[in-house]
Amino acid sequence: MIRALVLGTLICGLAACGGNRNPARNAESGVELPYRAKLSFGNDPRDIEINVDADGASVEDVRESVRHKATSYCLLKFGGSDTEWDIDPLTDDWAFTQNGDDLIFTGRCTIR
Repeated sequence: MIRALVLGTLICGLAACGGNRNPARNAESGVELPYRAKLSFGNDPRDIEINVDADGASVEDVRESVRHKATSYCLLKFGGSDTEWDIDPLTDDWAFTQNGDDLIFTGRCTIR
């Protein structure tokens, strides 16, 4: 009887975790992120490149979509959520290149 109770409690606990989380949603607000970001990595998997179809949007507009993609990847692959972004020395902000409507950001997953 006790085994059945423990097993039932574990099953209910795991079911509450939910596996239907939409990765395009911001964890804090539950609001869907406005821009689709695609991540790729280099020879060293800590070196990442994130391509965002920004359709003319600014860095400020796409920043949360880029940050969310990097945080998810770094946390799952390396156990830490920190990313060291390449910085543009002129603006002292995240560096990026532009390819048509796409903004391409580069960084590196860091371990604390």
